[in-house]
Amino acid sequence: MPKESFLVNRIKSVGFALKGAFLLIRTEASIKIQLFIAIVMTIAGFYFKISNLEWILQIFAIGIVMGIEGLNTAVEKIADFIHPEFDEKIGFIKDIAAGAVMLVSIASTIIGLIIYLPKIL
Repeated sequence: MPKESFLVNRIKSVGFALKGAFLLIRTEASIKIQLFIAIVMTIAGFYFKISNLEWILQIFAIGIVMGIEGLNTAVEKIADFIHPEFDEKIGFIKDIAAGAVMLVSIASTIIGLIIYLPKIL
């Protein structure tokens, strides 16, 4: 069987990544909420005419929260697959992953407050 070219492999990889993103959005309630917040904040960015730097920070904050949420979901799914019954060690791992989402969510909220509070007040 001939080896596929680098370009074909990259195109397939992008396809798998898009499939994963759509699966995440379609199946996970938490990412749906985060996507809604991302849309609201994007609309707010246009409304308040935020600067280029503020856009960069906002897009980064949105991306990191949604990306870490995706990793958290993957950790939960694989943990449940490996050990479907409750297990204290699996619970510990899942709590750490959820904690990572919380930490980036807090940081992103602070970024949002820094950007928007001066514009609102």
